[in-house]
Amino acid sequence: MSGWQSWAAVAVFAGVYVLIITEWVHRVAAALGGAALMLAIGATDDASAFHSAETGIDWNVIFLLLGMMMIVGVLKRTGLFEYLAIWSVKKARAKPFRVMAMLVVITAVASALLDNVTTVLLVAPVTLLVCDRLKLSPIPFLLAEVFASNIGGTATLVGDPPNIIIASRAGLTFNDFLVHLAPLAAVLTIALVLLCRLMFAKHFVYDEKRAAQIMALREREAITEPRLLIQGLSVLALVVAGFVLHPVLHYEPSVVALLGAGLLIAISKVETGEVLGEVEWPTLAFFAGLFVMVGALIETGVIGELASSLADVIGGARLGGTLLLLGGSAVLSGIVDNIPYVATMAPITSELVTEMGGTHDHVMWWALALGADLGGNATAIGASANVVVLGIAERNRHPISFWQFTKYGLVVTTVTIAISAVYLWLRYFALA
Repeated sequence: MSGWQSWAAVAVFAGVYVLIITEWVHRVAAALGGAALMLAIGATDDASAFHSAETGIDWNVIFLLLGMMMIVGVLKRTGLFEYLAIWSVKKARAKPFRVMAMLVVITAVASALLDNVTTVLLVAPVTLLVCDRLKLSPIPFLLAEVFASNIGGTATLVGDPPNIIIASRAGLTFNDFLVHLAPLAAVLTIALVLLCRLMFAKHFVYDEKRAAQIMALREREAITEPRLLIQGLSVLALVVAGFVLHPVLHYEPSVVALLGAGLLIAISKVETGEVLGEVEWPTLAFFAGLFVMVGALIETGVIGELASSLADVIGGARLGGTLLLLGGSAVLSGIVDNIPYVATMAPITSELVTEMGGTHDHVMWWALALGADLGGNATAIGASANVVVLGIAERNRHPISFWQFTKYGLVVTTVTIAISAVYLWLRYFALA
């Protein structure tokens, strides 16, 4: 690619970013318009944008979301989410902070076992109903959950898409992630609960009268279609099993989700049109536009140059390089989606690992994973789960602005990255 196209691609991306931040234009229109401009200036082409695994639309992410949105759409008809909402509120004695803490822990654990996008798709509807019952703003609760999903997703190989890329490039196993990152993820989840207590303190308003009304409810009465519920939960269990058995079955999560959605529609009496009506189409369109724009930055060599510059600065310094990779990844993953960033940075990290060798080799991979996963919390477009939750919130008339997300996201990212830096230093250097 020529020099002017690289600069033009940067200008387009920066312009779209400004539009998203300022909300002068709806983020979907901004992303699709930016993607169109990238194609118009030749920063990318149809083959790269629509068919390339490295620089094009990540269809696995798109179809994973589509399949899970369809399954969630069917489950919503059964009353399951109302049941879970009443159950969780009663378990927390209708105390708002207890409810948030419970949802944060559930989200973090589920994100480690499933993936963070699937988890927020399942938890967000419950949250909206919980807050409706308590007459609370759902925004703090949704923000806390998306932060928890990105933190919990760091714990395992399947928890966050960047981890899968890293595992493939580094030859790391599910147990490697579990042993090295799960203990830290548990600590970070506790830290998040404490942060939420501080950040959202004014939202924890306890209404004794409303609490008494909720405690008197019978959650079982919320289930309206028990037969459909059994069908939906059975299919969801199969889908989850498919996710977990990916190393054995070799089916991509997107294929598993689509098979599950198709099976559920086939065995139930739900109209296909009604199910498709529950899909967050604007969210899928936003992802498509974002993927094309970031792919253009990769095509023109912009992201590669940034990653190479980071590698040059790191040099052979192990501790300094590890911390710089952690911090640099957090910053860059907050600006662009962490999936294409990790796809670009993984081969460069591999070279760094080869140069360093010794007992510290894997620490670079953990630094990359932590920086990318936790850095995704910094901004509204830093991680896939963020975009999904913003789409759900907007659809339910509780829009979350870019700055509203970032105001809290930067705090969470700063604290979790700082804790991660101490963890990496202690475990792999000071106590090694």
